[in-house]
Amino acid sequence: MHEAPPTPSPTSPAAPAEPLSHGLKQRHLTMLGLGGVIGAGLFVGSGAGIAVAGPAIVVSYLIAGALAMLVMRMLGEMSAAMPASGSFSVHAERALGRWAGFSVGWLYWFLLVVVLAVEATAAAQIAHGWVPGVEPWAWVLLFMVVFTVANLTAVKNFGEFEFWFASLKVGAIVVFLVLGGLAVFGLLPDTDPVGMTNLTGQGGFLPNGWSGVVSGVLTVVFAFGGLEVVTIAAAETDDPARAVGRAVRSAVVRILFFYVGSMLVIVTVLPWTAQQAGLSPYVKVLDAIGVPSAGQIMNIVVFVALLSALNANLYGSSRMIFSLAERGEAPRGLLKVSRKAGAEGGVPRRAVLASVAFGFVSVVLNLLWPDTVFLYMLNSVGAVLLFVWALIAASQLRLRARLEQEAPDALALRMWWFPYLTWVTLAGLLGVLLLMLTDDAARPQVLWSAGATALVLLVAVGREWRERRARRDPSAFTDR
Repeated sequence: MHEAPPTPSPTSPAAPAEPLSHGLKQRHLTMLGLGGVIGAGLFVGSGAGIAVAGPAIVVSYLIAGALAMLVMRMLGEMSAAMPASGSFSVHAERALGRWAGFSVGWLYWFLLVVVLAVEATAAAQIAHGWVPGVEPWAWVLLFMVVFTVANLTAVKNFGEFEFWFASLKVGAIVVFLVLGGLAVFGLLPDTDPVGMTNLTGQGGFLPNGWSGVVSGVLTVVFAFGGLEVVTIAAAETDDPARAVGRAVRSAVVRILFFYVGSMLVIVTVLPWTAQQAGLSPYVKVLDAIGVPSAGQIMNIVVFVALLSALNANLYGSSRMIFSLAERGEAPRGLLKVSRKAGAEGGVPRRAVLASVAFGFVSVVLNLLWPDTVFLYMLNSVGAVLLFVWALIAASQLRLRARLEQEAPDALALRMWWFPYLTWVTLAGLLGVLLLMLTDDAARPQVLWSAGATALVLLVAVGREWRERRARRDPSAFTDR
């Protein structure tokens, strides 16, 4: 094991030399981009969006997907120019100051390790249904151990896990789109053409008006979270700038197609009133068109999606806290990396274990107090993703102008219509947050997340104040 070298000045547009391995291939990164965001939020959670928006959920997904696509384009621009394991945390530090890098890095780390508990618990419940003799807590322990071991070994193991997980999820979406499309046109056995009946009946395309579309956006926007891990992983490829550019270009449009296409098939094949929150609309459609054992098939897909998200979140959280340690924003003991040659080495094992440790704490809280302690933790990260996206946009505004002056050749991937679309994105994110404040169900998430963010910001500002005072009067902080 050896310690990583310190990161160069955050004002430099050049990427720091990363001590991590370069064991990820382009195919790993591409499938991580495609499959990393396809999870239980789409396969199951989309039912809640359809219930409030009706067929207009297609518009809700277009709006939410457009926001996510714009954020990813900005993040791709910065990551291609300045690849780093800390991704947007490093960019925020370079653009806005240490307080921003510290805040967004720790908030994102906290988000990942808390959500990790939800994913592990949900996957355990599915596995318990298949094998009732094994208690859910034992399944959680098994999943955590397996993915901890995978992340403690060579990074290519993480890449292979995610490649095959993502391949299954993407394959399931493609098959669903093909079967659904055939059902719409009456090309499957025992089916008649559906036409536009379900899009215009039961109250029309906008049964709950534009307020339903807005409610749908609030329901589905968080399903696009997870794309950010692509830019974190890019630092562990042989050619980070080229790899992240290709992954971002291919991922955002295809993911938008998968999401919007799926919703269009669902609300065309079946009346929107047939959907229920908490039940998978995919199962409803597959049952309706006569696919045998549709429920069990989707259970398998959701199970794989949950394990994939667990694996990706463990990876992303370990690299984020490693990057924070690299910049002096987390304990330097987390900088130890494995010492084997080539792609087998360069694994931040202490950072992995630190993330797993807090993940285990979150799982225990979820199992013991799901409706009290863990619910408060979950609410405290409920809107953090939007705060992270807003800081990405703010960072891109500053860094793009700086890069155009200092290193224009580094801009291999450019944000569209800069700076206008960046400002539009910021306005859209602010609008979503304000709308969440008016929604009784979403308001606690915004308030708790704002409280958690304020606490982290307070710590960040306090650290900077202490460091400035120490520079002015070193004796005030010695021998303590």
